[in-house]
Amino acid sequence: MNPYILAILLFGLGLGTTITFASSHWLLAWMGLEMNTLAIIPLMAQHHHPRAVEATTKYFLTQATAAAMLLFASVTNAWLSGQWDIQQMTHPLPTTIITLALALKIGLAPVHAWLPEVLQGLDLTVGLILSTWQKLAPFALILQINPTNSTILIILGLTSTLIGGWGGLNQTQLRKILAYSSIAHLGWMILVLQFSPSLTLLSLLTYFVMTFSTFLVFKLNKATTINTLATSWTKAPILTSLTPLILLSLGGLPPLTGFMPKWLILQELAKQDLALTATVAALSALLSLYFYLRLSYAMTLTMSPNNLSGTTPWRLSSSQSTLPLAISTAMAICLLPLAPAATALLTP
Repeated sequence: MNPYILAILLFGLGLGTTITFASSHWLLAWMGLEMNTLAIIPLMAQHHHPRAVEATTKYFLTQATAAAMLLFASVTNAWLSGQWDIQQMTHPLPTTIITLALALKIGLAPVHAWLPEVLQGLDLTVGLILSTWQKLAPFALILQINPTNSTILIILGLTSTLIGGWGGLNQTQLRKILAYSSIAHLGWMILVLQFSPSLTLLSLLTYFVMTFSTFLVFKLNKATTINTLATSWTKAPILTSLTPLILLSLGGLPPLTGFMPKWLILQELAKQDLALTATVAALSALLSLYFYLRLSYAMTLTMSPNNLSGTTPWRLSSSQSTLPLAISTAMAICLLPLAPAATALLTP
């Protein structure tokens, strides 16, 4: 892609998210979300592969539907209450519709079906943008409206953690596994949103760091299926030994970074007398842990197939810059000791 066009598109992505962040009026927020969607579409379809074009079309249709729902709900809210302000959502009907529209935008279950399909059709770099940056603007809006209907958030959160765990169990494609991992993590964030928004933000940031690291590892190995991971030990032995730690951090095992948000969320849910919800969420994390363990096993404990086509990529060193990967890997593994500082910052 032409670097000037690429720069304009990335600028559009940044501007769309910033507009949504800065807006207090529903029309402006909607406009930011639309800019975001329109800027990423050429990036998705840039390879002109039929699978990429299909994924782009699916993405466009779901995002357009969500944007239309959001616009409809904000107009309804203005009609019922005379308010266009994001933080003045008083009526339960538009609030619920907007919550569902934003859930569709970020891919929460039960409106998640587009996410694995879309992510599977994209290359890893655009997939990374879709899994991280594209979640920011809708999340900013969810945090601002602070939905009054607590039941709908808990239902969205629990179904997302369960479907995110179950859906990834029988997958062999890495991008689909990462999509289901994304759904499960978003479910955890939504569960605790109404009780501690700052904790949701902490979970979002740790999820970003771990996902960034995982995508970069797969990109360095040019891996899109589990089987491809088996050849990674010849290319980057040290990275191969660190990758299971990143994956287990995504799964939420102590003493890794990913344990911190899960531990704090379970603690918060227990404080709010939601012991059953916390138990279901914790058990659903075991489902996700299984497929992270499966990836770790395939990467470090299996011998790669030693045929001619399998040995060729070993000879090629990657031209990718490894500094971002090194920083994000260190963060994905070592940030748990900062948990006391995080809790001190989170408590008002």
